[in-house]
Amino acid sequence: MRDKVVMACTKCKQRNYNTSKNKNHNSERLELKKYCKFCKEHTLHKETR
Repeated sequence: MRDKVVMACTKCKQRNYNTSKNKNHNSERLELKKYCKFCKEHTLHKETR
């Protein structure tokens, strides 16, 4: 069972990415290094709720 997840930049707080995750395997929030087009650099993006 996969759920839709929105990823937000930790630096500028913009919500940049939509993705999905399997809640049965990953119960914690996702944290990924992604490119932020607002900061124009790779930053840590966290799952928002």
